[in-house]
Amino acid sequence: MRIAIVTHVVRHNDGQGRVNYEIARAALAEGHEVILVASHVAPELLEHARLRWVRVIAGRAWPTRLVRQQVFAIKSALWLRTHRDEYDVLHANGFITWSRADVNTAHFVHGGWMKSPYYPFRLSGGAWSAYQLIYSRLNAWLEGWAYRRSRVVAAVSEKVAEEIRAGGIDRERVEVVYNGVDTKAFSSAASDRTAFDLKDDAFLLLFVGDLRTPRKNLQTVLHALVSLPAGVQLVVAGYLPGSPYPEQARALGIADRVHFLGLVKDMPTLMHSVDAFVFPSRYEAMSLSLLEALAAGLPVITARTAGGAEIIGEECGIVLEDPDDATALAHAIGHLAASPSRRERMGDAARELASGFNWARMARRYLDLYRSFASHERDNAVTRMNATSAQTRA
Repeated sequence: MRIAIVTHVVRHNDGQGRVNYEIARAALAEGHEVILVASHVAPELLEHARLRWVRVIAGRAWPTRLVRQQVFAIKSALWLRTHRDEYDVLHANGFITWSRADVNTAHFVHGGWMKSPYYPFRLSGGAWSAYQLIYSRLNAWLEGWAYRRSRVVAAVSEKVAEEIRAGGIDRERVEVVYNGVDTKAFSSAASDRTAFDLKDDAFLLLFVGDLRTPRKNLQTVLHALVSLPAGVQLVVAGYLPGSPYPEQARALGIADRVHFLGLVKDMPTLMHSVDAFVFPSRYEAMSLSLLEALAAGLPVITARTAGGAEIIGEECGIVLEDPDDATALAHAIGHLAASPSRRERMGDAARELASGFNWARMARRYLDLYRSFASHERDNAVTRMNATSAQTRA
């Protein structure tokens, strides 16, 4: 089988990129041919003889991310149309190309985010807010167009699936394929607080995410921390330049209790060095960090608005109804901080839950979808050949 995957990046340390990385690895392991239409591909994948990289560069010279995405979509579609006879199945990721996909993975639903009561952007909010609103609206329309043209839409959570169905996509064309997690790496790591300059006697919460957007909702975590004892501290992992949160922590008087680590390469060790994971995102499709926290055996505090909350039961986590309720969040944190035995039980349950979300399981689901389409195309080709032969004989 010849599989073409269109995505911006294919690499180990990227959310969407990691999903496609694992699919490509599994397909190559089964002996299939893989074509990656992408801007960046992990070097180790390029070593495979059956992998082909079609490099698509949007160019940094274009003025905005919105324009660069359109350049990528046009360039990728031109290549795919010209080389249609070189692949059997096309896998896209949201609106990323103007070509029609067999399988389209929905990693995010801009229409769902815009309908959320927590969506913050308005035309009247200044130039940046207006740009974000226009960006969301255009992406919502383009995603809907791409999903309607795809044969199957693979939603990364039930939350995403319902949002796509609400957008008019037939229920039978939407499959839920949860993301995976490296259960071995995250379950077998060891604690090392000294490596991150963290206190041994503190109760440590971990927050992981984009620190430049209000959507991930670190602000509410900081406000909840104010009302908690000094021994409760927060560890924050994420890209720091341009983030407003270090200044907010100082303004709230808790700067000495919030440890901003920047980007962290050894996430398994960090997760084994803390006591709980906190992630009250205002909107999320399916957080890889949440799955990683479960695999590391961490009790999870999240919100109903975060994709992934649907798999969290009270045996392994606490799900808040309102992501902005700092009082409820502080109560949940305080309860875990005061209950070591409960944290241990929840950690065991978290690891057990994560064991069902490994990368191999996810990749098998996608390969099964590919096979169904490739088989259907072969049957159609045989039918066309037979029909042509019959006409020739006649």
